Amino acid sequence: MINDEIGEAAGRVWQYLNTNGESSVTRISKDTGLETKLCQHAIGWLAKEEKLSVRLQGRTELISLR
Repeated sequence: MINDEIGEAAGRVWQYLNTNGESSVTRISKDTGLETKLCQHAIGWLAKEEKLSVRLQGRTELISLR
């Protein structure tokens, strides 16, 4: 099911951020091997659970754990 896939991707994104710190969506997607759309879904999942902070640096959104 898609929810399981997104949940697993959210875990990978969380682990990535926990290890590497603040990163762009592009970098997270590339380094985790997640397709961009799935990575964005995972970030949305984590954001809804209030586990992420997002800040803008120019035109780039940087994602970090709260």
